[in-house]
Amino acid sequence: MTQEVKEIFANRAGPAAQAGSRASAGAGAHVGPGIAPPAPAALAAKVRTLAPSMTRSMQRVAEAVANDPAGCAALTVTGLGELTGTSEATVVRTARLLGYPGYRDLRLALAGLAAQQQSGRAPAITTDIAVDDPIADVVAKLAYDEQQTLADTAAGLDTVQLGAAVTAAAAARRIDVYGIGASGLVAQDLTQKLLRIGLIAHAHSDPHLAVTNAVQLRAGDVAIAITHSGSTGDVIEPLRVAFERGATTVAITGRPNGAVAQYADHVLTTSTARESELRPAAMSSRTSQLLVVDCLFVGVAQRTYEMAAPALAASYEALAHRHRR
Repeated sequence: MTQEVKEIFANRAGPAAQAGSRASAGAGAHVGPGIAPPAPAALAAKVRTLAPSMTRSMQRVAEAVANDPAGCAALTVTGLGELTGTSEATVVRTARLLGYPGYRDLRLALAGLAAQQQSGRAPAITTDIAVDDPIADVVAKLAYDEQQTLADTAAGLDTVQLGAAVTAAAAARRIDVYGIGASGLVAQDLTQKLLRIGLIAHAHSDPHLAVTNAVQLRAGDVAIAITHSGSTGDVIEPLRVAFERGATTVAITGRPNGAVAQYADHVLTTSTARESELRPAAMSSRTSQLLVVDCLFVGVAQRTYEMAAPALAASYEALAHRHRR
């Protein structure tokens, strides 16, 4: 084993954890002490989510383990490097990026995944929508893709990070949510839910207003940025300001190693579904984002139940006459 690989194995906390900053502690880009590696069933979801942001050599390793878990589980780190035309160091880095402390842990997950597949579980497939598809086929394909996106998001969601975000939001003086475009619609969805359980929440899609509001945040407040790409400047800037003002910051993103993560105390990863000409990223990302914000909302409602229950009842009563015929 090369010296570089030994160093990677020894340095399991990762460079982000060594920095000791709030951003590195919250971003969760590396596996640190006390953080369990993903379950075998989550491996394919992690590959789909993280592959677009990997280097090409790391993508080859990730694709190999996802496509042939049984075969790769039987290989040493050297063997997998030779199979994929990469180095031992690249194999270990890929394992760590996928959430495993080292290659040995990844091999165990691969063996578990192979066992699940051999038990008769159907392999995941993705189908593109063609221009001339009958509408019934469109419905079936979209339903399948939506289900896969939700399953991938649930499998890859870090419940420790989610729990920490719930705790912060439940006790927050004020919650600001930033999102642009389709992510802005998700931000509005989250804030209207939070408002209905009696919390002070605001959605900001105007980048100027987002920044000027972020300046007013302080410790005890929560700022949530929603960005599929993890690199949307109009969302990152207000989150940075909120972070610097001492607010607890949360990023909901499909790129957990994207730029937004450096200003996030907690990162909630959404699935990165494969887009097509007739199903752009805005559609696939919205599905996974809505699942994450629903999980966040329900968690907050549970923590604040004594206040949330009567607040929900009051809002239903206030709107009841509008639903009567």
